[in-house]
Amino acid sequence: MRMRGTNQLPRLVVRRSEKNFFVQVMDDTCNKSLFSLSTLDKEIRQKFPICANLKAAEYFGQVFAQRAKEKGIEKIIFDRAGYLYHGRIKTFAEALRKGGLQF
Repeated sequence: MRMRGTNQLPRLVVRRSEKNFFVQVMDDTCNKSLFSLSTLDKEIRQKFPICANLKAAEYFGQVFAQRAKEKGIEKIIFDRAGYLYHGRIKTFAEALRKGGLQF
């Protein structure tokens, strides 16, 4: 089954590399990105120059949840894009939940 996000329930897509995280919130009905953020952001880079660890993933999740709530995004569909739910992905997801996003 393929995940599809809507304007009321957008899809959060996670991509990761060896050193960074890239996340965007998508409305698939319009093929539009509502909001995106990566660990290359200045605020995150100042605190964590190396973003390939669990502490950086947790902080990134908190920052992302806060900024998403500022944009009016409360509920999401979490699309981990085939990555296993452990390590940085799990830590990021738990930080999103602590930040108030529901999925």
